[in-house]
Amino acid sequence: MSLFLVALWVIGILLAGYLVVLYNGLVRLKHGVGKAWANIDVLLKQRHDELPKLVEACKQYMQHERQTLEQVISARNAVASARERGDIGALGRAEGGLRAGLGQLFALAENYPQLKANESFQFLSQRISGLENGIADRRELYNEAVNLNNVRIEQFPDLLVARLFAFKAAQLLQVSTAEKADVDLKALFG
Repeated sequence: MSLFLVALWVIGILLAGYLVVLYNGLVRLKHGVGKAWANIDVLLKQRHDELPKLVEACKQYMQHERQTLEQVISARNAVASARERGDIGALGRAEGGLRAGLGQLFALAENYPQLKANESFQFLSQRISGLENGIADRRELYNEAVNLNNVRIEQFPDLLVARLFAFKAAQLLQVSTAEKADVDLKALFG
């Protein structure tokens, strides 16, 4: 065997090893995005299960606030539908509506001292607030995983391997414009 053939073999083996390392890195990132989404999904499901209990506790006291209660349930259903479809964009929009509805519900609860004193309402509102904080934290981790994945599949030489094996960009979980807007306290308490 000539020295040239040995050099070609070594280069070929090194190149193949490098491609395997790139491929495995992309697979790890892809599954990191999936894991981050699964962590959000767990909290969304828990919150989904708690919201009807909160609305039921509120119904006993807030007879005149039916529209707010219906808005929360409608938004809950929109979040569940987007979650089941895996539609990240629709989920972000539905989350904004749900958070706005919950904010309005908690603000209106201030007008009902008996409701605020109700142990069930207190427990559920604290539980849902904790879940909201967890979702926000996990959304940040999910978006970081998505960003790492998307950057990697666009960088050279990973781009070549990503295209060869059809790795796709993932979608960030973004909050709606309504969720970013300031709360109109006059409208809530007026």
